[in-house]
Amino acid sequence: MISDAHRLAAGALDMPNRLLLGAGPSNPNPRVMQALMGRTVGHLDPTFLRVMDDIREMLRYAWQTENEHTLLISGTGTAGMEAAVANAVEPGDVVVVAVAGYFGDRIAQMAARYGADVKRLEVAWGEAFPHETLAAAVETHRPAVLAVVHAETSTGVLQPLDGLGALCHANDCLLLVDSVTSFGGVPLLLDASGVDVAYSGSQKCMAAPSGVAPLTFSPRAMDKLARRKVPVRSWYLDYTLLSKYWGADRAYHHTAPINMVYAMRESLRIVCEEGLEARWARHRAAAEHLWEGLSDMGLECHVAPEFRVPSLTTVRVPEGVDARGVVRQLLDDHDIEISGGLGQLAGKVWRVGLMGYNARSETADRLLKALAKVLGR
Repeated sequence: MISDAHRLAAGALDMPNRLLLGAGPSNPNPRVMQALMGRTVGHLDPTFLRVMDDIREMLRYAWQTENEHTLLISGTGTAGMEAAVANAVEPGDVVVVAVAGYFGDRIAQMAARYGADVKRLEVAWGEAFPHETLAAAVETHRPAVLAVVHAETSTGVLQPLDGLGALCHANDCLLLVDSVTSFGGVPLLLDASGVDVAYSGSQKCMAAPSGVAPLTFSPRAMDKLARRKVPVRSWYLDYTLLSKYWGADRAYHHTAPINMVYAMRESLRIVCEEGLEARWARHRAAAEHLWEGLSDMGLECHVAPEFRVPSLTTVRVPEGVDARGVVRQLLDDHDIEISGGLGQLAGKVWRVGLMGYNARSETADRLLKALAKVLGR
């Protein structure tokens, strides 16, 4: 035999009990993990179709939208991003992308691969775009799509959306928003903000395992999709096909990740039980507790207070401190995971997530205590 099967089968899986306070994933709520272990049925079983209907309704509540076209993509948040871009962008479309970090850049790369004429706007990593900058770009380039990241995971910046929907609609443009790190933890009212396309992930403020991605399209976005001259280039992510499975037709498209869908349903139930305003307030209170504790230790946040994402804080690495060494020590000695910087901020910041189930003051205290010990060395 090529491999020793008996040796490979000998070790049962026994993973460490980590406190996940990085940029994602976050620790799932125990109720979500219990739901994940539910009995598996078929992806066209009548009981599973009812689960899908529950999810669509609860997603609309969590996003504060009436969009009929709201569902889950079978894939991670990046699959949600690609589905949004693939369906909203046609070859030759002018697309303005507000690049304020790593994930804004990813949207720009995807749009280019789908044939868009991409117009990149850039600010320093750690700053938000002024409304005037975005307005000038829309009025100058007359794009088919304006893409912004609501909560930039690489920088911890919360991009204000005020007025962007009205701006885009006045210029016959779709507003596409990445809400991967804000959905379920930061105030986001899609209809009131005039958002046309949005996507997220399951593993951050929703506190479920990674593997499904919420996606929603407004009537304006669906109208553009219906007028496409060429089919969506991705067969798997083509919304016109996906909607036949999630909609009234119930036509086979792919085998959905059944148990992951159970987990997301339970996560959404928890959101509905807690209520959006209470949930947003809890995330904010936990973040402010963390910020105060960091300040007491002499550590600085990278983002100005008015633009900080409550669910994801970037902390500047003090001069002379080994950024990667601190991350490793927290993991090895305290079973706490935080993330290092990405892209332009690599080695310059740590990224700390207080998301979903972990968005509590006592969780922040555990990190602050461990961080003080590591830095004290």
